[in-house]
Amino acid sequence: METILGLIGKFFHVLTPFFVGILLAYLLYIPCEKIERLLKKSKLKLISKKARGFSILIVYVVVIILITIVINFIVPVLIESITSLVTNIQGYYENTIIRFNELPEDSWIKSEKVKEIISNIQGVDLKQYLNLDNIAKYAKNALGFATSIFDIFVAIIVSIYAISERTQIVNFFKELLSALFKKNPRRDIQKYFNNTNVIFSKFIGAQILDAIIVGILTTIAMSIMKIEYAPLLGFMIGLFNIIPYFGAIIAIAICAIITLMTGGLSQALWMLVVVIVLQQIDSNIINPKIIGGSLKISPLLVIFSVTLGGAYFGVVGMFLAVPVAAVIKIWIEDYIEFKKMEGDFTEIRDTKRLKQNSNKKEI
Repeated sequence: METILGLIGKFFHVLTPFFVGILLAYLLYIPCEKIERLLKKSKLKLISKKARGFSILIVYVVVIILITIVINFIVPVLIESITSLVTNIQGYYENTIIRFNELPEDSWIKSEKVKEIISNIQGVDLKQYLNLDNIAKYAKNALGFATSIFDIFVAIIVSIYAISERTQIVNFFKELLSALFKKNPRRDIQKYFNNTNVIFSKFIGAQILDAIIVGILTTIAMSIMKIEYAPLLGFMIGLFNIIPYFGAIIAIAICAIITLMTGGLSQALWMLVVVIVLQQIDSNIINPKIIGGSLKISPLLVIFSVTLGGAYFGVVGMFLAVPVAAVIKIWIEDYIEFKKMEGDFTEIRDTKRLKQNSNKKEI
């Protein structure tokens, strides 16, 4: 069993660039399709005839430009903020403890619970965990699948071919379904596949776009408030915002602690007020506008699915839990509707049978 599992693990490890390429194609499919539709309306035959190729070229050039901008302008700022924070974190922590000890004994902040928490972490050397070597190690582990230039190259090539040959791929699976299943099961599989595809593509694209918008707005707001490490904190909130409900709470809590240590209690409270207002604007206006009505599920189901997904599959599970729950909800609702129709049909059939029997008795 150990040998078999090892072979399976190696197989999936070798195919990692392929899976990354498929994911990249999935994320870039919607912009490629929209640009392709526009190009097909062009009066120039060369452009309209080769619309798919030109759309892929345009999207990948835009992506490369965006990556270049991020690497040249955003990444250096983030690295500088992280380096400064890691270098000064112990000093910020010690100053926070000094300010806490200087508070009056009857202050509401000096509760027994807070004292207990501070006493437990007072002897911790934060530099031991937040040094540049450890951060580099964490980043290397998190991005281990993309450390090889060859793997990145293969993933890009796979994504280009997957987008350009998507019609042939879809037709192949349609023919395979025709060969394996009869008409009704085949129709149901195609329906659920299309629904799943719409839900996942809208959700993933919308969450990434929403995270970028929230990150930018938060960074601007924090910069206006002169909060230290505003770009880093804004980036963190935007990144964590991808995970519904819990992501925003975790990010705001971390940012509040960092702001408390670097700017004091007053600045931390104002930061909390501003960020919570922005989160409310996002959850009630921006996010619904981006995602639309594709995910009609209750907040309770969202919290339940994110908790379950995080417990079993970590961060990826928390991110994908909501669209998976939406798909399962559709399946269950369709099953309930089918059973209702089946029950109604049985009831009608039994009623007709009773009428026929009563008529026979009268005759």
